[in-house]
Amino acid sequence: MSYLSRFKELSSQFTIGRNIEVQSSDIDVRFFEFKSQKSHTGVSGEINSFITSDSIQENEAFEYPVFVKSNVKKTNEVILLFHGLNERNWLKYLPWAERLCRQTGKVIILFPIAYHINRSPNNWSNPRFLQKILDLRRKLCGDDRSVSFANVALSERLSENPQRFYSSGRQSFDDVVKLMTEIKAGKHPLLTKDTKVDVFAYSIGAFLSQVLFLANPNGYFSDAKLFMFCGGSIFNAMYGESRSIMDKSSYEKLLKYYQTGFWAEQIAMHTGDQAMASFYSMLTPDNDKLNRISIFEQMSKRMKGVSLAFDKVIPYQGVVQALGRDCAAKSITLLDFPYEYTHENPFPVSDKTNQSDVTESFDKVFDYAVNFLG
Repeated sequence: MSYLSRFKELSSQFTIGRNIEVQSSDIDVRFFEFKSQKSHTGVSGEINSFITSDSIQENEAFEYPVFVKSNVKKTNEVILLFHGLNERNWLKYLPWAERLCRQTGKVIILFPIAYHINRSPNNWSNPRFLQKILDLRRKLCGDDRSVSFANVALSERLSENPQRFYSSGRQSFDDVVKLMTEIKAGKHPLLTKDTKVDVFAYSIGAFLSQVLFLANPNGYFSDAKLFMFCGGSIFNAMYGESRSIMDKSSYEKLLKYYQTGFWAEQIAMHTGDQAMASFYSMLTPDNDKLNRISIFEQMSKRMKGVSLAFDKVIPYQGVVQALGRDCAAKSITLLDFPYEYTHENPFPVSDKTNQSDVTESFDKVFDYAVNFLG
């Protein structure tokens, strides 16, 4: 079956919160509840108006989907799948999760980053609700063609307070640690205490993963494998301006803030907060460079990935800066696809693109992932 056909079939069956037996498959999708602790925001002077509120009920208590073989009652192998920045639904990732589950036999947990997917209000995807905010940003940004309905919510939130990039990432970090603690304590309905946890991470989800692996809270990631797709770059080599991610004004403000603002001037490695220190080390190539590259070198046998030649958002050179040249050469495969693609849309689901090429490219990437994580 082509990638497009499978995408359409899975999309038509998937609904947040509804357990299903996937048609034409031996896989189920089940949902599990999660409550975030929000133990550390790092945001000062929060403004709770319009779209810039940080008191979002959906962000604190939510459900996450799990792909699992139909005959599995309990198992000891799981892959955490982390998505990209400014995602509002799981549809793109359904064929990815199904392939990983079907070919590795492992449970796949699709875990949403804070304020993303079903951790964000429906209004953040509603053009009627967003129209006034879009008009204001267009007035502010002039002729900037990167302003769009798709990116206006994230752009407005990060422009109003760039610290949110860290605070939402930190909440996501803490949530993953809580999830891992529940798994290791045998409290997850599908997983045993001795469960082996690996990670498949895309885009900004790879950045979150790198911070997790560098900090290694409670030793949870000491033996874990990490596969990165279109991810792995140092922060200041990323190019976030996109009609699907954030507008130019927001991106420039964010980049300046984390290079010349609070983080560049005040964060020191002796804070004692390992998560914060690991985040700091991923901001620029020279931040705690020797320690960062040393850790990635040590885990190079547990890390693989695929970068795309024409990925403008997370370029391969940024991955080299993050991992070090030797580690990147050993761990990351650089591919190109025989059709027009973008970082945000590596496998276009359009009849305008040769779907046999898309299917072949999808197979190639996920064969790499399955062979490594399986």
